[in-house]
Amino acid sequence: MNDITIYHNPGCGTSRNVLALIRNTGEEPTVIEYLRHPPDRETLEQLVAAMGMPVRDLLRRKGTPYDELGLDDAKWTDEQLIGFMLQHPILINRPIVVTPLGTRLCRPSETVLDILPRPQQAAFTKEDGEAVVDAKGQRVGKP
Repeated sequence: MNDITIYHNPGCGTSRNVLALIRNTGEEPTVIEYLRHPPDRETLEQLVAAMGMPVRDLLRRKGTPYDELGLDDAKWTDEQLIGFMLQHPILINRPIVVTPLGTRLCRPSETVLDILPRPQQAAFTKEDGEAVVDAKGQRVGKP
């Protein structure tokens, strides 16, 4: 049984790095390409609640219809904002990862390390060349 799920966009470097970090623990997560298979309202509401973040903080601006839809306006309720994300899944910021240790929006990608149940098995460098995990499986730059 898979204990890890990632709401993934293969076109996003951060999402690809997070998926690779999960796989670097030896786990193969359930991968949901949310642009092709968006969550339903109940699932999206559960994810937001599990992350303990305001709905507005899950909205992605870059490369989305955020500005065209006027989503900066405080008039929109959480329910309405979720409705916009369901209509336009590109508005859902990514990647969202669910593990037995928690649910997080993993930006930056290293955030996923805090909720992975198993340790990193090898060194890991992000696509942009930034080292995240050393050869001993320890997080780089964090005591």
